[in-house]
This record gives sequence, C-alpha cells and structure tokens, in this order.
Amino acid sequence: MKTPPFRAEHIGSLLRPARLLDARRKHAARQIDDAVLRAEEDQAIRDAVAFQERVGLKLATDGEFRRRSYHAFFFAQLGDIEPDWVPVETTAEAGAPRRAAQPVARIRSRLTWTRPIHVDDFKLVRSLTRLTPKITIPGPCALHFRGGDAAVLASAYKDTDTFWSDTVEAFRKELSALAAAGCAYVQIDETAFAKFGDPDVQASLAARGDHWSSLIDRYIDVTNRVVAGFPAMTIGMHLCRGNRAGQFHSEGSYEEVADRLFNKLAIDTFWLEYDSPRAGDFSPLRFVPGNKNIVLGLVSTKSDAIEDKAALKSRVSEAAKHVDLSRLALSPQCGFASVDIGNPITPATQEAKLRLVVETAREVWGED
Repeated sequence: MKTPPFRAEHIGSLLRPARLLDARRKHAARQIDDAVLRAEEDQAIRDAVAFQERVGLKLATDGEFRRRSYHAFFFAQLGDIEPDWVPVETTAEAGAPRRAAQPVARIRSRLTWTRPIHVDDFKLVRSLTRLTPKITIPGPCALHFRGGDAAVLASAYKDTDTFWSDTVEAFRKELSALAAAGCAYVQIDETAFAKFGDPDVQASLAARGDHWSSLIDRYIDVTNRVVAGFPAMTIGMHLCRGNRAGQFHSEGSYEEVADRLFNKLAIDTFWLEYDSPRAGDFSPLRFVPGNKNIVLGLVSTKSDAIEDKAALKSRVSEAAKHVDLSRLALSPQCGFASVDIGNPITPATQEAKLRLVVETAREVWGED
C-alpha cells in the first residue's frame, strides 16, 4: 500500500531512551528547566524518526516522547480531568499473577478544547522525514468506559448528553486542527471495544449499571460523530486490551463485537491485537466488509522473544481466509511503551521486532 495503512505498521509508542527518562527525573526534581527538557525531547524524537527510517517503515511517530501517558496527557489538555489507575490483581503475559492497575477516570470539569494538542508534534515529525507522520489520540469513549455515568455525573456534569456533546466537539476540534496543519494519518487508540467480549469486563460493567451491548451502540454513535467529515484524512482505530508495563486488562474473542464494530463504525482501518491466544481465532474477520482494512497485530511488544517469520506468514495466510490479502497488513499488537516506563523488552528487541514486521510484510506482499 502506497498510502496509509501501510503493509508494515506500528502502533506508535517507542521505548523511551535512558537519557530522556533521566532528563524527566531531573525536571521533576527542578534540576533542569522546561527549555532543557524540551531540547532533550526534541533530540530523542529526531533519533526516533531516524530509527523508524532505518528499520524500513513508511510511517513515523514521535514515539510519544513528550508524554508520560498519552491518555493522561491528552485529556488533561481538555480540563481538570484525570485518567487514573487503581491497584488490582491481573496476570502478566507469562502467566504469573502480578499486582497491576486498572484505569479509572476523575472528571472534575467540563471537557473544553482550547488549543491544538498535537499539531506541533505533527509538524516536528513532518519536518524531520519524508515518511508519513502518524498522530495517535485516545478514543473519545475512554473516559466514560473507565468510570461510567457515575464518573461523568460526580461533579462536572448534570447530564450525560452534555458530556457526550462536549466530547465530540473537543475531539472534532483537535482533528480539524490536525487536518488544517496537513496531517493525513490519525490513529484512534480505543480501549473499550476489544474488551467488551471479556465476561469479566461484562460483569464489571453490569455491576455499575451498564450493559456492555448497549454501550457498544452508544460508543459507535459517539465515534461516528467524531470522525465524520474528514475526507482527506485516514482515521483508523487500534483496539487495545491493555499494555501497561507488558500486562493486559482483558481477554476474549472479537466475535461478540465484530459485526457491529466492522460494519457500523465509520472507520476504514482497524489495528487488531492478535499476539496471544487470548484474542481467539480469526473467524470474526468474516464480518469485515470489502472496503475496510485490517492490520494484524501478530508481533508482541510484551515479550522479549522474537517471533518466527514462517509462523507469522502462516498466521497471515489464516487471516486471509476471511479477509482478502490485499486488505491486510502487519504490525506489533500495541505500542512498546504505552506509559513512559515501557514494556519489559530491550531496545535491541524493539528494533528486531520492527525489522521483522517490515521484512515479513515485504515477503508476503512483495512491496517495498
């Protein structure tokens, strides 16, 4: 594919360099000022863009290097809003129980877009490379999914309709600012849709008074209102199951959500996490209509083990039984550092995995 999505993709975040993490620590301790930190970020982003060129990708992100957490950063720009974390028992990818965190939301003010959030990030990446810059933003339903109506109505809002109108307006203003700056590639990171098929998630939603199936319809409507009317921009959606420090928050097949997800969402490209048996098989892809693309997240960012190229090719062939090969692409299942501490892999492994994605894509699709 010569336009997004590309045959070899990646989700966006990259491991933060040790020097950048050290600069953040010094900044937090007031040992360096904002200008010094900004200079360190700029250099780290230059290096990250050069890295993406070196491994053979056709897209480039800023690695999320200006943000500790892209969710928290984005929503904080819209008001006194805090996507937070509470400790829970979860399971590490290797199978051992581990103390982790579950996302929640504290909404203390109305959502209000006052200035571009990622336009400068886009402009910097564009200035550094001929690769296509990709900007990632949270899903518009993330806050509600984390806290439900109770979080919305706790202090900032008297009714949920106003909350949803504010959400749509804020996200549309950000997309409009990006489009005006020339950005043509945006990835929405949606943390809800892939989790609706998990019985534990369904039960937790029911306990707070939400039926998972009704939420799907509401979230589809909100998302469609956000993305309508941007014909010059490719807007895709990554369906995340949790990636904080290499852990996950949900499991289960896409089967229960696939029909509505692929056919009612006004999204042309979906990045799906298929790196683990937890995601089920490829049969839900039978619902994908003929005008939409699927990026198969077959390479894990949570494990230091390097995948086997032949096995990846075999899995692509399996997926192609349900979606024509011409509408498939390949990527890691998620970012390498959804928060700044990163996943439990090394920079060398990160490079090897992205090179593997590029090399496998070239051999499968025969494209540079």
